[in-house]
Amino acid sequence: MFKNHPKGLLAAALSNMGERFGYYIMNAVLVLFLCSKFGLPEEKATLIYSIFYMGIYILSLVGGIIADRSQNYKGTIQSGLIVMALGYIILAIPIMATAGTIGWLLPVTCIALFLIAFGNGLFKGNLQAIVGQMYDNFEAEEAKKGEEALRIAKGRRDSGFQIFYMFINVGGLIAPFVAPLLRSWWLNHNGFEYNADLPALCHQFIDSAAAGTAMASDAMVKLNELIAKVGGTGSATVEFCQNYLNIFNTGVHYSFIASVAAMLISLVIFLYNKRIFPTPAKKEAAAGVTYTAEEKKAMAKELKQRLYAMFAVLIIAVFFWFSFHQNGTSMSLFARDFVNTTIFPPEVWQAVNPFFVILLTFPIMWLFNSLTRKGKEISTPKKIAIGMGIAGCAYLFMTIFCYINNYPSATEFKAMPVEQAEMMKAGFWVLIIYYFFMTVAELFISPLGLSFISKVAPKNLLGLCQGLWLGATAVGNGFLWIGPLLYNKYPIWNAWIVFMAVCFISMIVMLAMVKWLERVTK
Repeated sequence: MFKNHPKGLLAAALSNMGERFGYYIMNAVLVLFLCSKFGLPEEKATLIYSIFYMGIYILSLVGGIIADRSQNYKGTIQSGLIVMALGYIILAIPIMATAGTIGWLLPVTCIALFLIAFGNGLFKGNLQAIVGQMYDNFEAEEAKKGEEALRIAKGRRDSGFQIFYMFINVGGLIAPFVAPLLRSWWLNHNGFEYNADLPALCHQFIDSAAAGTAMASDAMVKLNELIAKVGGTGSATVEFCQNYLNIFNTGVHYSFIASVAAMLISLVIFLYNKRIFPTPAKKEAAAGVTYTAEEKKAMAKELKQRLYAMFAVLIIAVFFWFSFHQNGTSMSLFARDFVNTTIFPPEVWQAVNPFFVILLTFPIMWLFNSLTRKGKEISTPKKIAIGMGIAGCAYLFMTIFCYINNYPSATEFKAMPVEQAEMMKAGFWVLIIYYFFMTVAELFISPLGLSFISKVAPKNLLGLCQGLWLGATAVGNGFLWIGPLLYNKYPIWNAWIVFMAVCFISMIVMLAMVKWLERVTK
């Protein structure tokens, strides 16, 4: 797998895999955890999630600027891992949210999320920049052997980023199981069973009792039915609801300890292999060349074209991540509300995406390499356009399925009697089909977008430009709350059709720019 690739690729991939494992433990449960821990409405929980997710990628710009100016990429990456570990330590402390503690506990939780986002910003883009530098050095060495060797080496950059990306998803595949398993174990240890609908009803009952008002009769009937199912007496009390919520959320807190351990393992891997990673300052210092005025003018024109091309692709990336990262918001809520989760809790379904990444990376790499050998290479911009079309197909499927099944808004669906709602719930195969299409789209866009940025970025701004790619992701993430808003207010096929339209329009725009982008990257 790593044959004919730079020596440091495996070390960088392993370090990233450890960090991603810790991150995806938290990310898989974050929205549902905020709802169950603090009783937040889904719109507020997804807004916090959107801001947090946006912060991760915006702060990658800060991390890139710090590394570029200091030329200390490795030190910046180390600091990022330590800061993230601190954030996870705060999240791992199991303090019960009550009327007396929520006033300071929710802000502390947000501070922990900020530390994770800032640490991620120091780590993520700069490690990707180092991988890009590895391939710059690799191509320079191969160029000494001739044009054909250089052509083959350039073709390996895309596959190298795909391998790097696959290792990210090895961590992402295992992580979503950690929090649900620990939560279920802790519930069983205390004589209860898991139920996805019970926390919201418990919060509703506690709030009604505190306000001195009666809970709606249909909600009360549903609460008592669920209490009987999970091991209670079948009669709701404030004491029972508080106890269940505390035990329910404490198991999730314990899972964040695994995130701390993952950060430390990633740090050890990085420090052990630190010497084999390239040092940008030395690389730039070695390239002392004098240019004429005409050469400088031509280089400035080429640089402008490259930057225009980069920003064009970044705009397309905004719309992709806006659609793709619904997996942590509206798709997580869909798995909880509309899918039969008897066998697996809703958070676990986020593992389907990394599973498909691992399963499909090598077949897609083989396809691309086979076409390259036959002289029919698909350019990176064209691959990105195809990926947007495939993402549109994922939402086309969801739109048709939900329209045929006449699904109402999530708010209306959750108000239905338990038996009626259970009969209408979808099988898990719906999520598998959705994630299959979205994963293929991801493999056509995300690792190849990283590769594209590494090709067009000025060598003295590698960290900043990788940060811009992540910044485009941040802009897309800033609008993630739109999905849950539509999901709760309108029949849910309306939400999916919005994302379908965004993806297909982006595909058309990208196809219109392909020839220009291909010229710029030659």
